[in-house]
Amino acid sequence: MKKTTLTALTAAILLAFSAGAMAETMSKSDYKASKNSISSEYKAAKEKCDSLSGNANDVCEAEAKGNENVAKAELEAKYKPSEKTRYKALMAKAEAAYKVGKERCDDKSGNAKDVCVKEAKAAFVHAKADAKVQMKSLQADEKASNTSAEANMKAKEKTSDAQHDAAKDKRSADFAVAKEKCETYSGAAKDRCINQAKAQFGM
Repeated sequence: MKKTTLTALTAAILLAFSAGAMAETMSKSDYKASKNSISSEYKAAKEKCDSLSGNANDVCEAEAKGNENVAKAELEAKYKPSEKTRYKALMAKAEAAYKVGKERCDDKSGNAKDVCVKEAKAAFVHAKADAKVQMKSLQADEKASNTSAEANMKAKEKTSDAQHDAAKDKRSADFAVAKEKCETYSGAAKDRCINQAKAQFGM
């Protein structure tokens, strides 16, 4: 996945699960009805996959299962709004995209497949890191709003630390992708490629 696409996707996901978006709640009966609807939609989607074969079937089933998991997590976040349920919803989206991405890589072979898998993993690491930063930030802001100026400063420090850790994880994942692409070279050309990747991602 291209970095610009990844950034746009991550931003869209984070916006969708902002504190305001999850402020609404639902009744228990609506919750149960929605849960049953999700199960029915999953069964229908899975049945459509039965007409496919090979990797197309694998991708279809991964998409169906991923959509079910995301819908369930989003439902929980709406029914019981909290940093934890919002985080789980973000993670469900990230995991669903990762599993589908990996399945799609099975259509490739050799280094192209290896790069594809690394890119899917990198996209997952990006989404996971951003979800964690959002959760930490919300937790810190909530705590700081009820405490002193000193606590506010500590909350900002925690958010900054989370952002730093997220950036580090993203760089490592992106470096793994770049390094895998270097496998198409050999000798001095491969060494140059790896050195350039190290310099680019600070490894």
